[in-house]
Formats: sequence, structure tokens, C-alpha cells
Amino acid sequence: MRIGLILAEALGGLRRNISMVISVVLVTFVSLTFVGAAILMQAQIGTMRAYWSERAQVVVSMCSTLSESTECVDGAASEEQTAAVNAQLEDDALARLISDVRFETKDEAYANIVDQLGEDKASLFTADQMSESFYVTLKDPTQSQVLVEAFNGKSGVEQVTDQLQYLEPLFSALTVATYIAVGIAVLMLIAAILLIGTTIRLSAYARRKEIGIMRLVGASNRFIQTPFVLEGVFAAFLGSVLASAAVLAGVHFGVDGYLRGRVAFITTWVGMRDAAIVVPVLIGIGIVLAALSAGFAIRRWLRT
Repeated sequence: MRIGLILAEALGGLRRNISMVISVVLVTFVSLTFVGAAILMQAQIGTMRAYWSERAQVVVSMCSTLSESTECVDGAASEEQTAAVNAQLEDDALARLISDVRFETKDEAYANIVDQLGEDKASLFTADQMSESFYVTLKDPTQSQVLVEAFNGKSGVEQVTDQLQYLEPLFSALTVATYIAVGIAVLMLIAAILLIGTTIRLSAYARRKEIGIMRLVGASNRFIQTPFVLEGVFAAFLGSVLASAAVLAGVHFGVDGYLRGRVAFITTWVGMRDAAIVVPVLIGIGIVLAALSAGFAIRRWLRT
């Protein structure tokens, strides 16, 4: 009976403050959508970083007849210089860091140019003008600087390139976007908390006579507070459900339906499984914040 009475009071309060409830739902929906987007963006960054870190290589490019580097003043790298680089890669000092080494010949490099530019443009060059290269895969990609320092300035070596460095600007841009989403989400959550508190105080003021009667008949503070807390929780729960639906729709239509087939260089995307993990987090955040905000607001009002 007490539970039924509490629920009836909560539903009555929602009906009386329907415009404020809609505001709470919308603010909670927008703020938690940003929270979900930020979580998934950070997961995407982590997935991409892990994928490319395993595949990114350090490329040791030998001098060619077209090289203009100061280390290539003598022209193309000689067989002795190429053999010296290979020997250094096989030396124990570096071999313990390396999981694989692939040597690309001039003919293989020219074939890659033909694939990238087509035969017409590639005909401007010859295979003899291409650079031989060592493609080195490290056991720990964070140790790439060791190879860069070991071969930079070495005779016959034109340049040493860490492929992972080309992806860092992308990771940085995505991280900044995540921070922006988190910042907007925090501001919107603060607005939702304040709006929930205001809604509860207005609802309590509108029912001040009922509250006075309940106090006179001996109702406990918890019994009086519970319907108001449920009002805030219910409104926030609706907003959380809408935000969860928006996150799921965004992953299903935006990522799976659009980006996955159009952005070829990214092969690992967050999916519906990741979105499903985010859903209970969003609902939990919405309910907890609403309960705390509503509880604090009604306790302060009852003390006045």
C-alpha cells in the first residue's frame, strides 16, 4: 500500500510538472549522448592505436641516384653499405627489439610505384633509380626511436622513417575531439543536475499543503522524499534511454552503415558490442545523478 501511494504521488508530480520533466529528459538525453560519444571515440582511438602499432614499421631507406640528402653525396648506396645496415639489424643489440625485417629491392619498389601511379606516370622513372629499403617491424613500437637514432646519418642511408608518426596527428585530433565532447557533456550534465533540483523544489512547493498534512499525521521524511526522488529518477531514466538509443543508432547507421565501407584505411571500428557496453553506463550515470540531485534538493527544501 505504501509503495502504491509513493508511486501515485510520483506520477502525480510528473503530470503536474510535465513541461519541466520534458526539459529534464531533453537535457539528460543530450548530455548523456555526448558522454556515450566520448566513450566510444576514446575506445575507437585505443582500437586504432593498438591495430596500427602492431603493423607500423620503421623504414630504413637507402640512397638512390635521385637522393638529395647530404648522406647521399656519393650517389646510390653501395652493396657494402646495404650489407652493413643489414648486419647492424641482425646484431644482438638491435635484433632483440625486432620481430621481422623485410628487404625491398629496387625492382619491388618500382613495381609499387607502378601500382600507385600507373604505368604512364611510373614510366618517368626506371627501376635503377629506385631506393632499396629495409622494413623493420618492432616487438615494441614505442622503441622505434632506437632504430631512428641508430641509422640516422649512417653512410648510404637516405632517411629513417617511423610510420607511426604519421598517425599521431590523427590520434591527437581525435583525442581533442573526445575532450571537447567530454567538456560539452559535463556542462550539460551540470545543467541537468540543476534543472532536476529546480524541478523537485517547484514540485515540493506546489504540494506544500500535502507535505504539511503528511507531517502532521506522522509521515517520515523518507516517505515524503521518496516520490520526489522518483520523479527526478524517472525523468533522467527516460533521457538515458533516449541517449542509449541515439548511441546505438549512431553506431549502427553511422559507423557500420556509412563509415566502415567508406574509410578504407581504418579496418577496426567500434561496433554494436561496444555500444551495448556503453548503454548501462549511460543509464547508471543518469539514474545516480538524478537520485543524488533530487535527494539533495528535497532534503534542503524540507529543512527550510
